[in-house]
Amino acid sequence: MFYRPAEGAWRTVAESPHRAPVLYALGEMTQTLRARGDEVAVALWGPKDGAWHRFDTPLKQTAVARPGPEPSPAEPAGLAERMTGRRHQVLMAGLTKAGLYDLSPEDDTTVRALVEHLDEDAVRRVAHWLATAGSTR
Repeated sequence: MFYRPAEGAWRTVAESPHRAPVLYALGEMTQTLRARGDEVAVALWGPKDGAWHRFDTPLKQTAVARPGPEPSPAEPAGLAERMTGRRHQVLMAGLTKAGLYDLSPEDDTTVRALVEHLDEDAVRRVAHWLATAGSTR
């Protein structure tokens, strides 16, 4: 379930008899809403011992608008920008496979810092470790 203060109500956003697809959907939707600058809280509910139970407490984290870096002529263009975006995408997918679905803006900043300092092979290796750790749960 999502709580969006602008709407003032909780909404069901994903239903499945299995937990993994619901967690994936929650993570993707949370990232999308926060990328848009929306404030959102998340709660995971499901059956337990014949009754409904909240598995995760709602995490209310506000997305803080941070000024972006000023573009400089020395910044990479074209292919380099796409590769940076790809490394970011690979790390985010690895975190999702590791079970980390509700990431804060600080987590995204950390991922971006890793992307800037690691090459493609290192990013893929870290993502592989995260995916392997997530599959052993």
